[in-house]
Amino acid sequence: MSLTTVAELRTTLGVGTLYPDATLQEVCDATDAVLLPMLWTNASYNIAHSNTATTGTLIFQEYVNKTFYVGQTVVITGNGAKHNGSKTLTGVGEYSITYAISGNNNTPAPEHPVNPFGVVTADTYVDWSQDAAIQNAALMIAVEIWQARTATLSGSNAVDFQPSPYRMSAQLLAKVRGLIAHALSPNSMVG
Repeated sequence: MSLTTVAELRTTLGVGTLYPDATLQEVCDATDAVLLPMLWTNASYNIAHSNTATTGTLIFQEYVNKTFYVGQTVVITGNGAKHNGSKTLTGVGEYSITYAISGNNNTPAPEHPVNPFGVVTADTYVDWSQDAAIQNAALMIAVEIWQARTATLSGSNAVDFQPSPYRMSAQLLAKVRGLIAHALSPNSMVG
């Protein structure tokens, strides 16, 4: 899912065909990397993993017995090749889930921490790319990223009205949080 398309960004910036799609796509990807973690999704974060020759196990810090169920298909990322991908759960414990793995010639491995945490995503029922406020917030971020990359001194002014090299700021994120308040994940809020 991309929250801002190359065509939208190209039109908003008014750059026509001056820049290749790949250059603008980098900005769209960076926008997604900034905004998507702030949005509420059906994701849980595992802190460790282990495996036997045929079974993978993810360990969580939080109670997951009511989050997942046997037979559910989840998408696992950030846990290494043998664990990552679409997996059907074969077991759910209080703080762990298990699933089949293949191609593992190793003997049973002890629990290993995962840093940064791995992500386990279940079915998502909301498509944030269809939400007008989210799309506008993404476009705001994309334009600011583009301007920070291309404009001399980023076109920003400090409090004393002197040029500043810092365009991407806490004020931008405050504006964005205002637009996406209805979709903010409680996991992304600190303090």
